[in-house]
Amino acid sequence: MKIFGDSISGNCLKVKWTADHLGLAYDWVETGVLKGETRTPGFLALNPAGQVPLVILDDGRPLAQSNAIILHLARGSDLIPRDPYLEARMLEWMFWEQYSHEPYVAVARFRIRYLGRDRADLDPDLLRRAEGALDHLEGALTAQDWLVGSTFSLADMALFPYTRFAPEAGFVLDKWPAVAAWVTRCETALGLPALGAPS
Repeated sequence: MKIFGDSISGNCLKVKWTADHLGLAYDWVETGVLKGETRTPGFLALNPAGQVPLVILDDGRPLAQSNAIILHLARGSDLIPRDPYLEARMLEWMFWEQYSHEPYVAVARFRIRYLGRDRADLDPDLLRRAEGALDHLEGALTAQDWLVGSTFSLADMALFPYTRFAPEAGFVLDKWPAVAAWVTRCETALGLPALGAPS
């Protein structure tokens, strides 16, 4: 299996971390968005949408969209609840992540960290919606350790990367203590050092 991904992207890292967590063999192909490497003819022949992550499965079939990829990789594993209702709740969080979390938290981070924008110059509505997403997570995690059920699942995997990177957009996670504690639990579950710690 080949994973085409950009290491600065939370969407790409969730695919990498899922594969690592499941012990799947893969070749990582670093594909820099800022370098235009997703717009080359060679890459567009693999994924006409010009986006990473992109996985080429062992049988040569391509699969794009981060949450679709991790769902495929994790079939039959403990990352997907056995209970049909809990699986649906997991999917609910995964859909919400791409619609109501990533477009705000990740976009704010990208503009500040990688485009060099001043936080004060960002659209206030973008920041408000990002804070609203973190508020929603805080509410869900105040009474439970994980987003769905009693163990780490794809719901957590989907929400973890860009929430972990939220401080890079100026969102101090101390304001959301349940979220901050959950980020630490996710790091432990995935065997990752705390962000900023030596790897």
